[in-house]
Amino acid sequence: MAKKPAKSDRQAVIAQTLKKQRSGEQRRGLMIVLVCVVVAVLIVGAAAFKPVKDWWDQRAYASKTLAEIGAPASVCQKPFTKPADGNQDHVPQGTHVDYKTAPPAFGPHWNVAGLAPAPMARKLYTSDRPPLEALVHNLEHGYTILWYDQTIAQDSKAMDQLRAIADKLGGTTNWRHKFIAAPWKPSDEGGKKFPDGQHVAFTHWSAGGSGNTDPKKQKGVFEYCSDVSGAALSSFMLQYPYTDSPEPQSM
Repeated sequence: MAKKPAKSDRQAVIAQTLKKQRSGEQRRGLMIVLVCVVVAVLIVGAAAFKPVKDWWDQRAYASKTLAEIGAPASVCQKPFTKPADGNQDHVPQGTHVDYKTAPPAFGPHWNVAGLAPAPMARKLYTSDRPPLEALVHNLEHGYTILWYDQTIAQDSKAMDQLRAIADKLGGTTNWRHKFIAAPWKPSDEGGKKFPDGQHVAFTHWSAGGSGNTDPKKQKGVFEYCSDVSGAALSSFMLQYPYTDSPEPQSM
């Protein structure tokens, strides 16, 4: 007949079993903590990656002038003008204005503190772009707006170039840097598009010459490009400075 284990032996076995269970639970707990740490590191790393990458990519443009960024000016068509209207034609916020061109260079617009015109400090917009009716007020105040379509928005190199251009024209003290780059969205103006093969457009609201006060001489200026060109933009802004606008002394 088998001898029954002594009470002390049973207690030892139970203690050993409990010890193994505790060890297993500790290992599982450590694994859970480790996994959480790894996930947290990945999340933080992903959040930090884009700003770091953007900074790294911009280093290539640090020593370049505005005219050296992007494609040569030859990728752009010649500027052309259309008679302008809408000077001081302020419509209530929320009112949709049916601009006839893609993109607009003039017309009725909103006049809302902090929104229209958009602040000079922000030079580049993506999906959070202000409404067209706000940006047209910027045009009235002498801004040049570079509009880019979905082709450019989906091109990482082109967007790096736009960020570099925005940096070159940064700040709020030099009014010759009245500039905004903004996307032309597929939904804008019922789906109006740029001319075939053109993915960038510059617009400016000209007074018809610096110092001119006759509204009848005002005109919208347009230039279309197949790619981002700092050289063409630089030439455009020199030819049509902020002083050549209906309200150049307004921010």
